[in-house]
Amino acid sequence: MSFFDKLKQGLTKTKDAFNNKINTVFANFRKVDEELLEELEEALILSDVGPTTAEQIINDLRNTIKLKKIEDADEVKVELRKEIEVILNSNDNELKLETKPSVILVVGVNGAGKTTSIGKMAASFKKEGKKVLVAAADTFRAAAIDQLEVWTNRAGVEILKRPEGSDPASVVFDAAKKAKEENYDILIVDTAGRLHTKKNLMDELNKIQRIIDKELCDCSQEILIVLDGTTGQNALIQAKEFSEVTKITGIVLTKLDGTAKGGVVIGICSELKIPVKFIGVGEKIDDLQKFNAEEFIKAILE
Repeated sequence: MSFFDKLKQGLTKTKDAFNNKINTVFANFRKVDEELLEELEEALILSDVGPTTAEQIINDLRNTIKLKKIEDADEVKVELRKEIEVILNSNDNELKLETKPSVILVVGVNGAGKTTSIGKMAASFKKEGKKVLVAAADTFRAAAIDQLEVWTNRAGVEILKRPEGSDPASVVFDAAKKAKEENYDILIVDTAGRLHTKKNLMDELNKIQRIIDKELCDCSQEILIVLDGTTGQNALIQAKEFSEVTKITGIVLTKLDGTAKGGVVIGICSELKIPVKFIGVGEKIDDLQKFNAEEFIKAILE
């Protein structure tokens, strides 16, 4: 199965929901008028694009129709696709890992797929021939370290761990030192999914960040938030909340194979201005794929 076929298969539920809603509108309205645009806006909202982004898309589409004097509904659909592509391409989706070592700090709530995403990322980097170290700095949650170790074993990469309840910052300190001294290409740091308060979370992440900045001061850094695609608009809310705590450089959107709510990708790119770096479209270790805007839109809208 080709890369695109796997993506298309993984996004089947989103395509069925998104494509059907949009095509139903165009099937019912052949005349290009305000009623068509209102129905399209509603279809976008129902597809989990979100009201703010849906309104933006329709306003831009309305202006394009006037400017180009479009009278054919099929042309409107072409322009709609272009508007969505502009949003998805508005951010740089490439990982910035230009130094040795480079650091990926991974954040997100428990249950979003953080541990599995780290394992899948590590496996992908290992496949590229990179030397990868994973730091198990989520020391608060029962079995978090064991789960991470299962995935690093599958990926064939090394894990640095300490007993449950250890200071996360000390784990990161030891991992940063090891990554530097033993010539690792990439250090991936797992962090706690939830602490008692936002202040606790902020303090812990800031402490970890300070250690990385001090020990690996000239290294490339990515701070990725893992979001559960099945939660739709709640994923966008989580991303906003974490953005208040730390500077997010990219999004990993998981479990898209199990949901019809993949349209949230469009809302996230539009409202947060944070690039989607990876999407998860299956359970297997190679089912975390680098995000490609053109292929994504092609997979969900015909």
